[in-house]
Amino acid sequence: MKITFLLTGKTNEKYLESGIDIFHKRLKHYVNFEIITIPDLKNTKNLSTESQNQKEGELILNKLSNPDFVVLLDDKGKEYTSVDFSKFINKHQVNSTKHLVFVIGGAYGFSLGVYKRANTKFSLSKMTFSHQMVRLIFVEQLYRSYTILKGEPYHHN
Repeated sequence: MKITFLLTGKTNEKYLESGIDIFHKRLKHYVNFEIITIPDLKNTKNLSTESQNQKEGELILNKLSNPDFVVLLDDKGKEYTSVDFSKFINKHQVNSTKHLVFVIGGAYGFSLGVYKRANTKFSLSKMTFSHQMVRLIFVEQLYRSYTILKGEPYHHN
């Protein structure tokens, strides 16, 4: 199975970038994992939020293939414990999902087209985090899920 983490806009903070890199390297030992960054939109100050979402949505949809299983990281999605998330990952490995794609949209969320394309939505918390912070939190949780599946001592119950 391959897992792709699809991001809108670059990570601006060096400390977040550094943390993401740490877990990205660790994940390579467990799964074929890549991070794809869609560049920030240019000249957006004259665009409405809806227009920005639409343009970002088109860029996101262009990165997806028909057989991809698409998970949006969205505040209205289902919440999982770390153990439940590891079970979700395991289920997709056992069911031979070829490509699992997790998507973080821009500051204003996703377009209607992206919501329609998604297979499911996850929420990492009832709290609101910047979409930059969510990147680090997600890659850490993905790493944690693999250590849970392998019975490694990273996660404590």
